[in-house]
Amino acid sequence: MILEGVLVDLVPCDQRFQALEHRWENNESAFWGDAGNRQFPSRQVIQRRQEGRLERPVLRTVIFGIQTKGGVPIGVFGIGDFEPQHRLAMLGAAIGEPAYWGGGYGTDALLLVVDYAFDWLDLRRVWLQTMSSNVRVIRQMAKVGFTLEGRQRQATLADGIRQDMLCFGLLREEWPGREALVERLGLREKAIQRG
Repeated sequence: MILEGVLVDLVPCDQRFQALEHRWENNESAFWGDAGNRQFPSRQVIQRRQEGRLERPVLRTVIFGIQTKGGVPIGVFGIGDFEPQHRLAMLGAAIGEPAYWGGGYGTDALLLVVDYAFDWLDLRRVWLQTMSSNVRVIRQMAKVGFTLEGRQRQATLADGIRQDMLCFGLLREEWPGREALVERLGLREKAIQRG
């Protein structure tokens, strides 16, 4: 399945994305995606993790690769912790290529995932967490219509500084639809970039 956006497409998370996982897990994107965690896993650790996913797929999880319209893999986006009886799930994303931060790529991917969650998976609520210093994600949540639902005080340690974890949620009835947000946010196609 491919979800087509304005700036990105969400595609199956294939070997192209797996080949980049080591680099992404060892650059600044992992710090933001893992709430300040700096593990720097080796290629062998990443390979064992990937093999484990094949042997024991994570139930109730959908992972998309994020690629530019030119086909450049730039990150991943997941929907996890499905609770089918409650019709809710947690979102998680990482733009692994810092050159694509702040250009609307993550927002376009988020709009695609939320639309998929509500329209295809028939969820009622989606949510995500980020640390309090992640101003890009906090701004993104506000402009897309997520509500700050909770704060876990001093829940993470990032570079020696205690930080709060912020929980944002969005209900189906609050979602104006992807097309309306694409228009309101002014997302426009960029020149095609090739890897």
